[in-house]
Amino acid sequence: MKELVEVLARALVDNPGAVQVRETGGTHSAVVELRVDPDDMGKVIGRQGRVVKAIRTVVKAAGTKQGRKVSVEVVQ
Repeated sequence: MKELVEVLARALVDNPGAVQVRETGGTHSAVVELRVDPDDMGKVIGRQGRVVKAIRTVVKAAGTKQGRKVSVEVVQ
């Protein structure tokens, strides 16, 4: 899941080198933390949170396919 979030985030931001993704959790659940440059935060969140909601939907679907519950958090 970490790689999926990283690819999606790097495609969205102006400064892809500042993207950091960390995955914590076990075999049945995981939390993926996404950090981006403060200037790119709006691009990752989107209007009314639509972009981050779409990222969460894609990651949740991929996690379900693997039998895992995955959540994505955007941290500063």
